[in-house]
Amino acid sequence: MRIVMFGFQTWGCRTLQALIDSEHEVTLAVTHPSSAQSYKAIWSDSVEELAARHSIPVHLTERVDAETIDLVKRADPEVIVVNSWYTWMPKELWDLPPHGTLNLHDSLLPKFTGFSPVLWALISGASEFGLTVHRMDEQLDTGDILVQRALPIGPTATGTELVEAGMELIPGALGEALAALASGTAEWRPQNKAERTYFHKRSDRDSRLDLSWDAVDLERFVRALSAPYPRAFSHYRGERIEILSASVSEARYGGTAGRVVVQESGGVVVCGTDPIRGGNHGLVITRVRTADGSEHAGAEFFRRGGYLTDSSD
Repeated sequence: MRIVMFGFQTWGCRTLQALIDSEHEVTLAVTHPSSAQSYKAIWSDSVEELAARHSIPVHLTERVDAETIDLVKRADPEVIVVNSWYTWMPKELWDLPPHGTLNLHDSLLPKFTGFSPVLWALISGASEFGLTVHRMDEQLDTGDILVQRALPIGPTATGTELVEAGMELIPGALGEALAALASGTAEWRPQNKAERTYFHKRSDRDSRLDLSWDAVDLERFVRALSAPYPRAFSHYRGERIEILSASVSEARYGGTAGRVVVQESGGVVVCGTDPIRGGNHGLVITRVRTADGSEHAGAEFFRRGGYLTDSSD
């Protein structure tokens, strides 16, 4: 089949590479210009460069405009394939090919529609995540499902490990979806909209440690925000610090939320949710990074005691 691909960053690159390795013909690749914006600057493999290496025509644009639609029409696709496209796509475009438009979304739809779904899945305590190939429609990530692949979320998995594992699903899931379209055997499964959950774009504020959370949730939060993502952070004695690694305490602690209490397991325990009853485990912070980029063992860094706070005040 003749395919036009829309994509950006490493997700787009993996998708384009899967198409290049397939029996299908990529007649046009559409991608965004490179960006220094935090979540666009990471996983930043270039779709533009990959297409150029394979002599595939490239259209570089921030959003779909009249020129984009005209180029797609000239490329005459039988299906459009999308992965990691940041801006709105009109019905005139996604409904243009005979087989419509396939979107690849790295969650098990209808759960975790929206942005950074793998990170949100880990933060939320989901037991699994995956990849969904679905038909694009008027709303975000709501179209009928064609192929879905799931992976478990292990007890020590980091956000980075899960993202990388999810990307490995792209060639197989996309190949299955395209084979079903080409053979006329595609079976579409409507999403149950009542089960849909939507998660917003992440920003700096979303990486702040919230000590009203249970220690189990906080430990997962620290693991989710692994490099190259912006790390979990808090403030200590007026300085912003990044929390690089943590665990859940063995003992239970009480007092005041945010209080650096005692050393345990190579780190220091910080009181968290409902501390006045003394019945909950705390978060053991084992490694931090300061604003100057230096890293410190938790037990040594917090030796003066004190509190973690929401701001530098």
